[in-house]
Amino acid sequence: MARNPLRSEAEAFRFVLLTAGYFALIVAASALDRWAGLAVFLLLTGLALWRWTRSGEMEPRERTSVPHRGDDDERRILVVANETVGGRELLDVLRSKAEGVREQVLVVTPALNSPVRTWASDEDGARAAAQGRLEASLARLARDGIQARGEVGDGDPLQAIEDALRTFGADEIVISTHPEGRSNWLERNVVAQARDRFDVPITHVVVDLGPPA
Repeated sequence: MARNPLRSEAEAFRFVLLTAGYFALIVAASALDRWAGLAVFLLLTGLALWRWTRSGEMEPRERTSVPHRGDDDERRILVVANETVGGRELLDVLRSKAEGVREQVLVVTPALNSPVRTWASDEDGARAAAQGRLEASLARLARDGIQARGEVGDGDPLQAIEDALRTFGADEIVISTHPEGRSNWLERNVVAQARDRFDVPITHVVVDLGPPA
């Protein structure tokens, strides 16, 4: 679910003013020089995209608590991963958490997308790629004896977790990432933000798939 930037009349009015100013500056710069107009367009568009992608981190949120929905001997595990769900480290963690209980595992693969395509609501390609990764991940889990179901989530991993928790009362969340230095999620502080936002135990698993080809 995408964030709605127009949650009140005041914000809607501010959005209209900013949009009008955006086009006015571009037109004024273009009237002076075509290349100046292009430079102003790129600069303002870049600032707008940066502000939009950062807005979710800047807004304070209440912690989301999730009631247990399964039986006493059942453990419901929400796994959020992109490319690392088939890694040995994650498989070992899931096996250990399933010992002595009936596990219910839901794997969510965020539909990663570029800011420009997200802004333009062009998500078909990202969702198709995420679906392919998800199907491969579920097949790998099944080969290792872990039965799971899956779904493609929002491109923002935090929003993907929140959406999944509405229908899947997870007892715990497992977030799987590449090692530091190769993980965009760690650069964005996703794990720490998730621990602040969700009142559910969170395990962070680092999966090293080796250097990129």
